[in-house]
Amino acid sequence: MTIKNRLALAVAVASMSSQAYALEIGEVDGTTFSIGGYVKAEGIFNTPDGGDNSFDGSARQSRLNFEIDSEVQGHDVTAFVEGDFWDNATDTADTSYAMRLRHAFIQVDNLTLGQTWNGQFFATAPFDVEILDFYGTGIGSIAGSGAVVRPDLVLHYTTGGLRFSFQDPLYSDADMPDMVASYTYRTEAGHGFNLAVTGREVETGVNDSEFGAAISLAGKLNFGDTSLALSGYTGEGNNVSSGWGFNGAAAPGPTIASKGEVNASGDLVSTTGFSAGVSHRFTDSLRGNIRYGQVTADEVAPTVDDDTLQVTNVNLIYTYLPNLDIGVEWRDRNALTMPLRPGGQQVELMAMYKF
Repeated sequence: MTIKNRLALAVAVASMSSQAYALEIGEVDGTTFSIGGYVKAEGIFNTPDGGDNSFDGSARQSRLNFEIDSEVQGHDVTAFVEGDFWDNATDTADTSYAMRLRHAFIQVDNLTLGQTWNGQFFATAPFDVEILDFYGTGIGSIAGSGAVVRPDLVLHYTTGGLRFSFQDPLYSDADMPDMVASYTYRTEAGHGFNLAVTGREVETGVNDSEFGAAISLAGKLNFGDTSLALSGYTGEGNNVSSGWGFNGAAAPGPTIASKGEVNASGDLVSTTGFSAGVSHRFTDSLRGNIRYGQVTADEVAPTVDDDTLQVTNVNLIYTYLPNLDIGVEWRDRNALTMPLRPGGQQVELMAMYKF
């Protein structure tokens, strides 16, 4: 795997509680073949604000990827496919989970085409801290909903610090793709900053559609073994990506309300969010992270008392052996956003082997 591709993958999984590892399995006529991924086992103790306590154990997050790198007529060409075993299954009696496609893309020099991270994710994930919560990544940023973090099709073009993204629209009758434009600046001291603008056509159910936009600023300051991550955004039409809005919806669905984008009158709902996190490496083997994120909507469902979603994560991760991490995370969420994301507290214990 080339250094460029390793860096791209490391950025892509920065907030997914892992780092990019790959095992090179061979080279034929200048083409390199690699496999990578991880096996993760987790146990989660749930203490919801309403309902009974419970314990869930799973290895469904485990994932496997395959990559092909080559140089063709002076161009760097990469093909990458990755799947996990999340399966979106809801029948807890059946543990034979099917593999689910996560990524399938082609990269030629600065152009990427296929299913992979959206532009919102690339604008914020490299400037966030490491958390273990599979559901909670990015809350408080423009990429705060994992339900839409990998569009069916996305085209990225990068030049210098600029990235332009054109994505399969979440509104099926949209006349144009969803769009993201961002600029990243990094200093010699290791600090990094990103400014991003998003725009998309939003179905209203009243006036057919409206155009919504949001602006985001994210940054990460590095001070030796400690780093500080900050982000903030505001806008309309981004609720489906931020994970909060009318009806508290976190993902697109078959009805207008389930998209979380418009209120009962068909007007676009605006949201404002921010996140702050601190990472510290105590030793070569032990690191820890604290993160707080919140999103405030100008209107949520009548049944929701608080218009603000708040999520806190605190974790410790210990590298027991090279590539083998053991971790514990406490987290608290103040509101229900999806059936599998209840308000309340959780404690997760996990072991992850990356290859």
